[in-house]
Parts: sequence; structure tokens; C-alpha cells
Amino acid sequence: MENKFIFTVSELTRHIKDTLESVYPDVWVEGEISNVRIPSSGHCYFTLKDEKSQMRSVIFRFQNKLLKFVPEDGLKVICRGRIHVYEPRGEYQLLVEVMEPRGVGDLQLAFEQLKKRLQEEGLFDSTKKKSLAVLPQRIAVITSPTGAAVRDIIKVISRRFPNVGLMILPVKVQGDEAPDEIVAALETANEQTDADVVILARGGGSLEDLWAFNTEKVARTIFDATIPVISAVGHEIDFTIADFVADVRAPTPSAAAELVVKEKNELIRHMADTNARLKNVITQAVERNRAAIASLHSHLKYPVKMITDYQLRLDDIHMRLVQTIPRFIKYKRADILNAKKILLSHAPMHIITRTRTQLQYLAKNLATLIRSAADVKQTLLQTGTMRLNTLNPLYALQRGFSITRGVPSMRIVKDAATLQKDDILQVQFSKGMIDCKVTKVKK
Repeated sequence: MENKFIFTVSELTRHIKDTLESVYPDVWVEGEISNVRIPSSGHCYFTLKDEKSQMRSVIFRFQNKLLKFVPEDGLKVICRGRIHVYEPRGEYQLLVEVMEPRGVGDLQLAFEQLKKRLQEEGLFDSTKKKSLAVLPQRIAVITSPTGAAVRDIIKVISRRFPNVGLMILPVKVQGDEAPDEIVAALETANEQTDADVVILARGGGSLEDLWAFNTEKVARTIFDATIPVISAVGHEIDFTIADFVADVRAPTPSAAAELVVKEKNELIRHMADTNARLKNVITQAVERNRAAIASLHSHLKYPVKMITDYQLRLDDIHMRLVQTIPRFIKYKRADILNAKKILLSHAPMHIITRTRTQLQYLAKNLATLIRSAADVKQTLLQTGTMRLNTLNPLYALQRGFSITRGVPSMRIVKDAATLQKDDILQVQFSKGMIDCKVTKVKK
């Protein structure tokens, strides 16, 4: 033992720490994320694993905020970092500085994650989309003031309907400051202007170039707007989160301008056609009414003749009334007399007298029946009492019989053979009882 060098736990742990951290100061590791945990500190703790092994890993808060996507369980990633040994527990872990999704770009993954989450919240629901005004009076355009998109929109709207009010809200459409400027412009258009519709536009580009329109803050501001928002971002093949949230998606900025206003000359022609059709409908209605009036006029009789006819009908009705009313009164008087006779025959006093007589008769019969029933029951009671007395053993005692019981069993003695000399007996009479002793048994 004297020739062996012995480490303490702390010394060996420190040696391992220095060795690992010096050998692996910058390493790339591929694996699958599991057990993701993000406490209030903002650091992201997780396990990086493959089919055979696993490794504790952590991304500190300031680096976690730089990620375009959210680390999730089951996500395959490539991490760049350094090995760190935590001496109090003797554990090593990977301090991740860079993380990239395996097989798909971080921006594309962030796009899919945000799209899925917002869709589940209902921000893409078609029933919540607002309709565009048929002829907006004022249009707000949020885009870069120097891009081709704003020139295309101005050109198309000026050609189609020069009288429409157009308001340009200049913003950056690319870079880190772009999302905040777009949000501020949307809020301004929604709260501080009288715009009827908003066009959010920019030209085409890569996913990185269009990323400002894929941020959550821009999507929620579009969804919360009270006026309709048209998203015209990129080319026809480009899709952004703003396209899904907006009330209308236009494939290009020029197409958005064509959607928002109709061509003035076309509207004028449409109004002229509508006016002509309306005049034709009114003319046909007037002609139909004129023909109907003519038909009614031809059927209308001369007023004096109509009055004469009604006067003759009135006289005829009066004569019939004069003849009919006396007969009607006579018939009704006879009906009243008959009803009076019937009513007198059913006068209440007659009914009361007849009912009283019936009650007196019934009461007399009831009393007779009760007395008869009572006599029968009395006879039955007496007969039953006599039969009971006949069967009553105490009644036999009154005729001179007695009951003998053995003491102490108190059983009735029926056979002298069951007794022996000196047995004690109790003899019960009709009145009183005695105790006696057997002196001799005669069988």
C-alpha cells in the first residue's frame, strides 16, 4: 500500500473533469431529444440519446432564445458544444451552444411547429375570416417603401380605380427589426386610420427573407385586427404563416390590388347594364298594371245602376224581416212557456220534500235493521259464551272437580301410577288450592 498512489473522490473527479473538458472542448453530437424540461430560469435541460446510450445536456437561456424552433421530445438533432463535469455529483453533461434539426432546417421546423400550434388554437379557422368591402374607400398598404411590391400595388389600383384612397405604411420586410415594425403598422392601420382593408405585401425571397411574416407576433396581430387583412407575401408558390391567418391570401402583391378593388370602367358598365335592366323591369311592371286597371274598369258598372240594385235588395230584405220577426217572437214565447213548465216541475222545494221523505224512510229501515242485527249478534254471543264455559276447565272446577299437579314440576297428574309415596302434590279447587303428601299409591 505504501507504493500505491491513492486518489480521494474529489481528486479523481477533478482529474476526470480536467481530462474530459480538455479533450472535448468543442464537439458535435447527433441524437434524439427526450425528457425536455424548461424551468423558470429559461435554461433548457434534456437528454440526448441513441439506441445504446444517453447523455445529459443543457442549453442556457441566452442561447435557447436564439433557437428558431422549440426543442421537443422525439426530435432528432445535431448539437455542438463542450463536455462539462459537475463535480458535486460526479456527472458529465453536454453544454450545447448550437442545435440544428436533423434532416430539416431550423427555420422550416420552426415554421411547421408554429403553424401546427396556431392551427390548433383556431387562428386559421375559415369561419373567423372577415369579408372584404365591395368598394373600399381607403386602403392601407404595409410594405417596404422602396420595393417592387408597393410600385405594383400603386400601379394596379391607380389603373383600376383612381379615386380610391391609398395610404402607405412603410416598414422593413426583412431582418430582426421587421416583425416589430410590421406589428406596429398593423396596429396603426387598425386603430388610427379609417382604412377599410389592409394589404400586407412584399416580393418573393427565400425562407430566411420571408421570416418576418412567419413570426408569432405578426400572426396574432393579423388575427386580432378588426378590419380585413390581405396577405400578399412572396410569389405564388411561397406560403407564410401570415397567409394562413389573414382573411384573404393573394398570390402576389399585384393580385392583391386586383382583389381589393374592381376596375372602375367595369363597374360603370355593370351599373349601366343594371340601370337598363331596372328600367326594363319597371316599364314591364307599369304596362302590366295599366292592363289590369283597364280590365277592372271594363268590369265596373255604372254607379247609379249599382245604387238602384242595392236599394231594391234592401227593400226586399226589409219586407222579409217585417214578416219574419213576429213569427220568430211567437215561436220563442212558446219555447219560454214550455221551459217554465219544465222548470216548475223540477223546482228545488219539490225535490227537497221528496228527498226528505226518502231519507226518513231510509232512516227508519236502518234503525230496524240495526236492532235486528244486534239481536242476532247478542244471541250468537250468548251461545258462544255457553260453549266457552263448557270447554273452560275452571267451569268444571265449579262443579266439584279439581286439578292435581306434581311439585315442583307443576305437571298435571293424570295417572296415579306416575306417583310414589311421599310425593308432594298441589290440588286446585274452584276456590283456593292445597298442598298434600302421598301416603299410599293405589294402582
